[in-house]
Amino acid sequence: MKKLLITGADGFIGSHLTEELIRQGHKVKAFAYYNSFNTWGWLDTLPADIMKEVEVFTGDIRDSNGVREAMKGMEEVYHLAALIAIPFSYHSPDTYVDTNIKGTLNVLQAARDIDISRLLITSTSEVYGTAQYVPIDELHPFQGQSPYSATKIGADRLAESFYRSFNMPITIVRPFNTYGPRQSARAVIPTIITQLLAGKEEIELGSLTPTRDFNFVKDTANGFIEIAKSDKTIGEEINIATQQEISIGELAQELIRQINPNAKIICDNQRLRPEKSEVNRLLGSNEKIKKLTNWKPNYTFEQGIAETVEFFKGNLDKYKTDIYNI
Repeated sequence: MKKLLITGADGFIGSHLTEELIRQGHKVKAFAYYNSFNTWGWLDTLPADIMKEVEVFTGDIRDSNGVREAMKGMEEVYHLAALIAIPFSYHSPDTYVDTNIKGTLNVLQAARDIDISRLLITSTSEVYGTAQYVPIDELHPFQGQSPYSATKIGADRLAESFYRSFNMPITIVRPFNTYGPRQSARAVIPTIITQLLAGKEEIELGSLTPTRDFNFVKDTANGFIEIAKSDKTIGEEINIATQQEISIGELAQELIRQINPNAKIICDNQRLRPEKSEVNRLLGSNEKIKKLTNWKPNYTFEQGIAETVEFFKGNLDKYKTDIYNI
């Protein structure tokens, strides 16, 4: 049993990671974003037997004092808290700098003052930009094609500098596109599914040609856990990827086939990224994670999509299907 802190535990991947680590018997402190409604995001939907084992700490990752307080006594920290919506980063880049870069710096600084055994910093496949070669391995060049990806590149490089400067047990974990239950409708799979389940005959999407490497969220969470178990991963940057790709158009057609074959796709201009900002191809290499850990995907794409569709069928009322979520 280890004492663990998960920042961003109230979010999509963080809630799944919290749930799995509790099931494995660890003591988990869940850092959730403070709000006056006293809501804990997706943690509020976890089973009661899970939540009774979770210590919830509410705060703001941008507040160094709160981060330092939350990390006291922790053995391992999984840092997932971030702003991640790419369209909103065009609108409000300042908040991405404050949250993704300064927030990561707060975690790194606090980790220097405690006897921590592992610190996992969450990156994103977006740091690579459009693939210059495939599959994309961890040596692929970085390219900031949105303010979001630029701030994640900055956070990654800060983490690397703390590993090299202070010999801290840091690993940069880089999931490719994660999907599954509890995901925000700003992401492409939920936006397709929720429009279809709401009975829409015209499914509004942006560009259909980009390809993505989709991880089911439970496989992503397990990737974090396996990376933390291996001493070989300290000081490394590690992809979590399936090493398979599908275009947005092919994905949409498959979901239409499963849910409402009469639906058709229409282009919504507000969903298009600026031309130079669109990441046209992401196909990740998973050779490194398989070499350094015992991780492997447990879900096929078909299994993951089926579980995701079932979740949204039971939770459609939580989503605003009539608006474009940025």
